[in-house]
Amino acid sequence: MLFFSRWTIAAILAVILAGLIALLPTVLSTATVSAWPSFLAKRQIVLGLDLQGGAYLLYGVDRPNYVQSRLRTLVGAVNEALQREPAIAFTGLGVQGDAVQVRISDTARIADARARLAALSGPVTPPSGGAAIDEFAVMIGSDGVARIAFSDAGLAARLGVIIYQSIAVIGRRVAELGLSEPVVERKGRDQILVEAPGLRDTAQLKDIIDQPGELAFHLVDAAASIDDALQGRTPPGTLVLVSYDDPPETFVVVAAPLLTSADLVDVAATVDLEADTGAVGFRLSPEGIGKLAAITGSGGPSEVAIALDDQVIAVSPLADVFSGDSGRIDGDFSASGAGDLAVLLRSGALPAQLSNLEERTVGPGLGADSIRAGVVAAIVGALAVAIFMIAAYGLLGLAADIAVLVNVMLILAAMALLQATLTLPGIAGIVLTIGMAVDANVLIYERIREEARAGRSTIASIDAGFSRALPTILDANITTLIAAVVLFFLGSGPVRGFAVTVAIGVVTTIFTAVLVTRLLVAAWVRYARPTSVPI
Repeated sequence: MLFFSRWTIAAILAVILAGLIALLPTVLSTATVSAWPSFLAKRQIVLGLDLQGGAYLLYGVDRPNYVQSRLRTLVGAVNEALQREPAIAFTGLGVQGDAVQVRISDTARIADARARLAALSGPVTPPSGGAAIDEFAVMIGSDGVARIAFSDAGLAARLGVIIYQSIAVIGRRVAELGLSEPVVERKGRDQILVEAPGLRDTAQLKDIIDQPGELAFHLVDAAASIDDALQGRTPPGTLVLVSYDDPPETFVVVAAPLLTSADLVDVAATVDLEADTGAVGFRLSPEGIGKLAAITGSGGPSEVAIALDDQVIAVSPLADVFSGDSGRIDGDFSASGAGDLAVLLRSGALPAQLSNLEERTVGPGLGADSIRAGVVAAIVGALAVAIFMIAAYGLLGLAADIAVLVNVMLILAAMALLQATLTLPGIAGIVLTIGMAVDANVLIYERIREEARAGRSTIASIDAGFSRALPTILDANITTLIAAVVLFFLGSGPVRGFAVTVAIGVVTTIFTAVLVTRLLVAAWVRYARPTSVPI
């Protein structure tokens, strides 16, 4: 165990040197690092929100807005279900409070109506899995009055699904902004936490998150009267949309959209930075190409209104927007506005409107205080451990202390290379790793003592101490690694930061305890040729 080939020694030193080089960008100035050759590592350790400050946003589903929007959609589904042949006569269809209500005129058809409406119960599978739950409960009295309302369990399950879908959409949007290690995760049962370390101005982030992001291309009904539309008289199958302009312009469009954002792929912004203008280009999916061909082949309306969340952002001739399987949205966009629109379209639409529950900016001063406190705690802990090891094991304790320093360096270097976020709990994980690292050396040294007391020679005792303690070290560290992996995948926020540093620390601890400490002790044995175990 005390023999090392030249290749093994070179490999150990190469790992230590690579770790030192990977850590240098974090401790040196940016100007110095930028002058380095391109083949050298230039990544710095990413600090979490609690260490460098940044934006903290908390969102929740706008429940009243979702309920009313969902009920309005349900009205159309009820109308379609009852008018399906053979049609069932009804009156008074509409939203009444928190339910959809309708009266079946022919009471002899109540059973048939109940069967049709029951099909609209909207089964939803909870995010946690299990059997599907009906979103709506259908009740029909003997007088023919039907009431379709949310069930408590169904609405809770639907909101849970919306939370998970929204997290995925927001995660894609935030990732498009190029932020450093953002956090988008569920908080509690029905809230979404967004953290952006290092971000001071939250305006763009909020604009990206707050927008539902549903784009629709509506054909303009040029024959409709705008004056009649403003007075509530619109032709069947049309609706009124207004533009973002001030004052807004009014358009009467075909209600059913020609295309939606779901029909677009490869969305990208093209900008002119000098003029601060931009446009958004895209390609059509195969389904989108088919929809477009059906309209252009019919020789119908030739002007299209492009609406984002039911507000018109551009109106252009159909031929100017679409060309073959591709298209282009030319609106009154700034360069940043075109980029934001492209981000929204690439990430997809939110399943429901979100409301901003909390917003705050964590200043860098608090992060500096946290770093200072964490560093002081790490130094004090390391010094206490180092003093104990030297007092307990003498010269071999000094070798263990050197290995611990190498261990901490490798942890920080690995975090820089992996771009893992260092949080305050992560610093606590590093301090814990220091204790875990010397624990491995304690096992080795105590085993050496036992072998020496049993009458073995110095070299045989040292060799046996390293070889026989190895299985115990591996078992202890592997179980710790399993716990860290579980914490990482099942935990969130600070728990994950702690798990990352502990997991990396386990790997580096095995390397330093098994190889670095052994290499130092082997070098000492080779040159000092001791006649007794110095512990």
